[in-house]
Amino acid sequence: MKKKKWPMIFGVITGALVLIVVIVILYIVWFLPSIPVKEIKVESTNVRIERGKYLANHVMVCMDCHSTRDWSKFSGPLIPGTEGRGGEVFDEKLGFPGHFTSTNITPFHLKDWSDAEIYRAITSGVSKDGHPLFPIMPYPAYGTLDTEDIFSVIAYIRSIASIESVSSRSNPTFPMNVILHLIPRKARAQARPSSSDTLGYGEYLVRASGCVECHTPAEHGQIVKTLAFTGGREFQMPDGSMLVSPNITPDEETGIGKWSKEAFIFRFRSYDLSTYKPPVLQKGEIQSIMPWTMYAGMDTTDLVAIYKYLHSLKAVKNKVGKVKPAV
Repeated sequence: MKKKKWPMIFGVITGALVLIVVIVILYIVWFLPSIPVKEIKVESTNVRIERGKYLANHVMVCMDCHSTRDWSKFSGPLIPGTEGRGGEVFDEKLGFPGHFTSTNITPFHLKDWSDAEIYRAITSGVSKDGHPLFPIMPYPAYGTLDTEDIFSVIAYIRSIASIESVSSRSNPTFPMNVILHLIPRKARAQARPSSSDTLGYGEYLVRASGCVECHTPAEHGQIVKTLAFTGGREFQMPDGSMLVSPNITPDEETGIGKWSKEAFIFRFRSYDLSTYKPPVLQKGEIQSIMPWTMYAGMDTTDLVAIYKYLHSLKAVKNKVGKVKPAV
């Protein structure tokens, strides 16, 4: 008689555990993230708009993902007239856990958003209706930036041309659709260091530029923090080619240890659209996911700070795999 009770007891315990798990998942999905909208009103000034324009196009490169890039040309330069319209797709083919689409950030879509709701989206990853955003936009890093810089970006995107375009809603797969609710955090704004503090300022710019996002291996769309800046992240391109990000630690053999400051700056300046015309790629030619033509507009002082910060990192030997052209 006692032996017959054990399967019953085991079944009750298993059922209870399953119920608890279901309740926890429902709580996470229904009630998280819980980040309130604080009252914010961003005054639009010429100074803020110009600063925001610089950040959105050359440092944080918001326009990189929220516009349409011409992948028939090297580095996928932005197609004029699409700035901020959204619609770029990041899906399983690119290694992401689901189908994610960049949002329209022109006044057409944001006209009903308050400044506080835009601020929360950029710095905490929560949309107007409260659903969590996938951190393709590195909001965990943006949440640590100077509040004034975020205000400048808000002032700028409020000023750009309105484009009528509606992006499809993102659709994460399980279990990311649950995990996603646990990622958003309240902003932890930090003052922007003085440019005279080269390392501190460089670290701030590296965070703002999202360097770690592409130059770090990723699993299920999330970077492996212990391998930060060592390269090796793979990107499947529309033409079928596979790109692998390089190691940007100061290792002399596999990283940028032998790069001089002048060579580093020259590399970026080489893609300035005032003198550089992105060539149309022929089949089999190597593409680059790096938005060189956008980063080319970064101030020299900022590039120097980034160079010095990257060279202050621990050198990690990591020879990444070869880029695979489309066949």
